[in-house]
Order: sequence, then structure tokens, then C-alpha cells
Amino acid sequence: MQHKNRVILIHGLHQTAWIMRPLAKRLQAAGFDTHQYSYRSMRDGITTNSQRLNTWLEHNHHPDLPIDLVGHSLGGLIIRDFVYHYPKWQIGRCVTLGTPHVGSVCADYIWRLTPVVVGRSYVDALDGTVAPLPEHVTLGVIAGNKPYGLGQLFLQYHNRKLRKAGRSQLEQELVHDGTVYVKETKIDAATDHIVMPVSHTGMLVNESVAAQTEYFLQYGRFKH
Repeated sequence: MQHKNRVILIHGLHQTAWIMRPLAKRLQAAGFDTHQYSYRSMRDGITTNSQRLNTWLEHNHHPDLPIDLVGHSLGGLIIRDFVYHYPKWQIGRCVTLGTPHVGSVCADYIWRLTPVVVGRSYVDALDGTVAPLPEHVTLGVIAGNKPYGLGQLFLQYHNRKLRKAGRSQLEQELVHDGTVYVKETKIDAATDHIVMPVSHTGMLVNESVAAQTEYFLQYGRFKH
């Protein structure tokens, strides 16, 4: 039987570790040992939160044993920051779910209107300036295309503005999951990228998303 790495699951903005539980349970059923990492997404910035992940691992995990990382939204950017700044850890494979790798238009609108809503997660993360992905890291990216969520009002407004200005030649560039555009999830350094019929939060309880996450962690690619 193939040995499976410990999987660290990292939630997104305004969330807590419990939201990753459905995905964790499905990965556990597939034989993975999981840990739902909890952090303060509003009060602390990305540097502090990845530093705390490093501290937790130092107390709870041996550096000779590889770990896999799965992050939802902002959690995926914490993965990016963590693997860049803490190279001593052996990273198996990483999966991000609805993560705005190149920055978030939605977060940008909210930041300009009421900065307190995104807290310290905007600077060096949601603004698109997170650390580059190291070459040795195998990353799979899952995006959603069902536009349901609190951010859809901002993105609907942004899409209307783009159409009016004639700045969008392709309708597919306007596709989002209710919070994050599909195009914002794309990163050249990723090993594989897949778009699924789920919303930004809905992807966390979706069985097919869990199956694709499990498949990537095992084989380093998605099941296309």
C-alpha cells in the first residue's frame, strides 16, 4: 500500500478551520492523515500566518517526512508564502481551491470601500504580490465557474464596466465563482489547472472537488 503524506488544510478569509472538515473527512477516508490549520485571517497578515504554520510544524511534524498542502482561497496564498520562506520542509504536492494567485479584483473593490473587511490579508497576498512559487513545488489549481457568493455584486459591476468600455474581448474572461475570476486562479508555474462547476464556498463541500484533490495528491495531475 502506497504511503500517503500528511495533508495540511488551510481555510480562507473570514473562515475557520472547521470549514475544511468535509474535505478533510473525504481525504481521511482515502487514507490521508489530515490537519486543519487555523489562523486569524483578519487580524494577522500572510507573513505572520505562514510563520505560525512553520512553528506548528516544528512542534508537531518531523522535517524528514513530506507534507502535502491544500488551501482554499487566501489559504492558497499562505501556501505560496510558506513554501517560499520555509524551504526546510519537504513539500509533496499542493492544491489550491479558488485561490486568486494573481490578485483579487473583488478584494480590491472591498479594500477601497471598507478596508476593515479584508483586514491585513490584502497586503502581500490578495493584492497579487505574494511570493513566487519555487520550481520544485508541484501545484494543482482548481477554479470554480458558478457565480454564487457575496462577491458576485462587485464582480457583476466590474463585468458591466468592462463590457461598456469594450475591454473584454472574450466572455470567458468574465467567468467567476462568485468571489474569484477563473483567470485570477491561473499561474504559469502550476502543474495542472481545472475548472469545475462549483461556487467559491460550495467547492469545499463538493464530492467531485474532493475527488480531484485526492487524485492530484496521489498522481500529481488532475483526472481530465
